[in-house]
Amino acid sequence: MYKILLVEDDADIREVICDYFDAKSEGNITIDIAVDGEQGVEKAYENTYDLLLLDVMLPELDGFEICKEVRAESDVPIIFITARAAQSDMLKGYGLGCDDYVVKPFPLPVLFEKVNALIKRSKGLVRTPQFYLGSLTLNPNNGKVISCGKEATLTSKEFSILKLLFENKGRIITRDMIIRVLWGYDSDVDERIVDTHIKNLRKALGDNAKLVKTIRSRGYILEE
Repeated sequence: MYKILLVEDDADIREVICDYFDAKSEGNITIDIAVDGEQGVEKAYENTYDLLLLDVMLPELDGFEICKEVRAESDVPIIFITARAAQSDMLKGYGLGCDDYVVKPFPLPVLFEKVNALIKRSKGLVRTPQFYLGSLTLNPNNGKVISCGKEATLTSKEFSILKLLFENKGRIITRDMIIRVLWGYDSDVDERIVDTHIKNLRKALGDNAKLVKTIRSRGYILEE
C-alpha cells in the first residue's frame, strides 16, 4: 500500500483525485490531504509518504516553497499539479527538484499512471541490469546512483536522463529525444528544462560531472 500527500486548496479537485485513485488502485493508494502550504509542510515532516502532489498556488506557502523545504530533507517523488503552464514556472519547479509537472485540466488516468510510474521507480520494483562508467554506477532496481563512492541524490527526471544517457553511452542524445522519451511525443516542454535538469544532474554527480558532456548545438553524451 502506498501513501500520498495531496496539497490542494480546491475541494472539488481534491475530491475527484481521491475518489479516482481509491477506485483505480482498489484501495492500495491512500491520500492524505492538506489544504494550504503550511499544513502541507507540517504533514510532510510528520509523516512518511511515497509521493507528494503539490498545487503551486496555495494559501500561506506556495507549492514551490513546499518543494524547496521538502527537498532539503528528502528525495521523495514530487509532482506539481497546477494551472500555471508558463515555461518559467516549469523551469522553476524542476530547478527546485520536482519530478514532474502536470497542468490543469489534466486527465485523471494520466496523473494516476505518472504517480504509479514514479513510485515504482523510486521503490526499485522493476529489475534491470546496472550501468557502470568509471566510478559512476546507476542501479535501476533500487533507484540509486553512486558517484565516486558516494550516493548521489537525484530527482526522478534527473535519474531518467542519466539512465537514458547510460543506455546510449558513447552516442549523442539530442534535447528533443530526451523530451520525447521523458515527457512524450506530444509534449510542448521547452528545451531549457532539459538544460536545467542536466545542470542539476552534473551538480549531483560531483567529480563525475565531466562524464556528461555537451555537444554544442546537438545535445549530450555520456563518455569518459
